[in-house]
Amino acid sequence: MRNLPRLTQCSAPLTHEVTVLDEFGARRPMHIPAERPLTVFVDKRELVTLMTLGLAPELLVLGYLRNQRLINDVTEIESITVDWEVSAAAVRTRAGIANIEQKTAQRIVTTGCGQGTVFGALMADVNSVQLPSAASARLRQSSLYAMLDTARKLDSVYKKAGSVHGCALFCGEQMLVHMEDVGRHNAIDSIAGWMWMQPGELPVSGADKCFYTTGRLTSEMVMKSAQMGVPIIVSRNGITQMGHALGQQLGLTLIGRAKGRHFICYSGFERFDGEPEPARLLSEAS
Repeated sequence: MRNLPRLTQCSAPLTHEVTVLDEFGARRPMHIPAERPLTVFVDKRELVTLMTLGLAPELLVLGYLRNQRLINDVTEIESITVDWEVSAAAVRTRAGIANIEQKTAQRIVTTGCGQGTVFGALMADVNSVQLPSAASARLRQSSLYAMLDTARKLDSVYKKAGSVHGCALFCGEQMLVHMEDVGRHNAIDSIAGWMWMQPGELPVSGADKCFYTTGRLTSEMVMKSAQMGVPIIVSRNGITQMGHALGQQLGLTLIGRAKGRHFICYSGFERFDGEPEPARLLSEAS
């Protein structure tokens, strides 16, 4: 059994009620997503401040450290303690992080809402990414539809308050975990933390999994999914040119504009088992 770190369980209130004035001149209560800063300290050294919803802050911090390649294994962490009174997360490692100053020196400004930067070494490690073969990791069109239906039916913060992003991890048509946050990067990092914290001899593998996200498929989102070993990503949103190029380079299946029974497969066609919809008549299309 792996020596997993000790984590507090400090989920914060996810929404906040305010009074609004609508176009009819009526005042009414409305829920909006909470947003709060969380400053991460690693062995008493300030690392970064994340703006977060606060759903699973410990998993967010763990996944952030994982996806920024600051740690290579969950057993390197002794504990993560979140205290909302001081808006801080204290990470204690077992033996420190070697060359942490060097690893955190280079940052690249990104489009990521909720984080905004990624350490430059992330993209430098692209050649070390290993994904399962197309024969062993596949997605059927009917399974895609089932995933989208599951995501649509979620009792989510988005339905109640809007203005948040969500990510989910699927195995086949089964949803394993769903995370929401003010930014899509926070949501995927929280899932990365969840994968590492599951009990067992080994962490949860991404090889037979599929990510669903409401956010754009940018280069950073694609890279994070790949380094977590997940070869298929489905987005309700679109894709950027760098996200597309990176997906092709790494051999990921990237599906965007996925909602209802509509989708676009941008790359990795060899992993996708299509069951094409019958063509609509011109009169129906109009």
